[in-house]
Amino acid sequence: MASIAEQLAANINFGVLSKATELKQRLWFTLGCLVVYRIGTYIPLPGIDPEVMAQIFQQQRGGILGMFNMFAGGALARMSIFALGILPYISASIILQLMTAISPQLEALKKEGESGRKKINQYTRYLTVLLAAFQSWGLAVGLEAMSGPSGSAVIDPGWFFRITTVITIVGGTLFLMWLGEQITARGIGNGTSLIIFIGIIAQLPHALVSLLELGRTGAMSPLFIVFFLVMAVAVIALIVFFERAQRRILVQYPKRQQGNRIFGGESSHLPLKLNTSGVIPAIFASSLLLLPATVGGFAGGAGPDWFVAITASLGYGRPLHIAIYVALIVFFTFFYTSIVFNPQETAENLRKHGGYVPGYRPGQRTAEYLDYVLTRLTTIGAIYLAAVCVLPEILIARYSVPFYFGGTSLLIVVSVTMDTVAQIQSHLIAHQYEGLIKKARLRGRRG
Repeated sequence: MASIAEQLAANINFGVLSKATELKQRLWFTLGCLVVYRIGTYIPLPGIDPEVMAQIFQQQRGGILGMFNMFAGGALARMSIFALGILPYISASIILQLMTAISPQLEALKKEGESGRKKINQYTRYLTVLLAAFQSWGLAVGLEAMSGPSGSAVIDPGWFFRITTVITIVGGTLFLMWLGEQITARGIGNGTSLIIFIGIIAQLPHALVSLLELGRTGAMSPLFIVFFLVMAVAVIALIVFFERAQRRILVQYPKRQQGNRIFGGESSHLPLKLNTSGVIPAIFASSLLLLPATVGGFAGGAGPDWFVAITASLGYGRPLHIAIYVALIVFFTFFYTSIVFNPQETAENLRKHGGYVPGYRPGQRTAEYLDYVLTRLTTIGAIYLAAVCVLPEILIARYSVPFYFGGTSLLIVVSVTMDTVAQIQSHLIAHQYEGLIKKARLRGRRG
């Protein structure tokens, strides 16, 4: 039988949105922040020739830089102040989470609660500055070495250009980090995911036009374009199905007697999602792969032989790139799931509240059963994520279809949309509960 919350969610009237003042404020705040981000992607770096930069990027858009540009919302192609996007912050978060699982000091800090979380967030910000400075310096040096048919991409190369580029890009990355935190705290949805989401969405119309142009010029068969669009719709349907799939574990609570009355005895469900980690593994894996590949892409084939060989092997669509991508997705799926859901803690909480899983003794046996079920679900979830992210990417690398129709971009768009809509529904349900409570109080006073 559906719970009261599920019944309310199924019967939500979005006309209630006009009365939900706090929700409207959060939505307008989120929209305003995303508009500010999109405006920033069009503000160019000082000292860059936009026409030459467009020519250079047109030549290299099919490689790893095209994928980086997708996550940056087109800012890299325009070489704007947000050229690195929010990826340095994501990379820093990955490193800190990995170190938390390894370092006892950080693990103890994490268990301190809110104060420990604030310190870890502060360390993440410091590491973001270092990564952004390193990447922006490599970007500045790489830009000086790049040239197109019309000349060099940098108008006046030298130390002044490098320093101003580092300061500008690092400042832009930190601003995006702050903007994402503000959206998470005062808006709707996860700020970091929404920034990546809106960057992908903004490029979809241009990507669709480019895809149709390939068919018009005869570079691609119209039949294949129709097949690819149908496959994109099928991938979206598959993502929705797997993101909503869950395994419900029955939890029973014993009856207890107080005086002449008997309480308890009800049963509930512990929902375990098939993909507990969500879109995080795909974003983490992509950002880690982009970190070394960006340096190689802007180096333009220069450097030691071993560096050139590794960079070539990590090229988009190459076997090594795909193998590492799949391995990273599987690793982060298990790693992030272990952070989000702890079977030991869940079993202990059930035992404290008198709950138990039928057929399993409370405590360690329940924890082992939950871990067994979660491992099987996570394995299926990891295979699903790897398949959705990699299979369309192979077609993109082979047939030069725009990146925005790839599995990673579709996964991010669909998952972030579902999470944001779920948060909106939660606010509407809370508003409905408040309305019911107020009505009950008024009826009580009248009675």
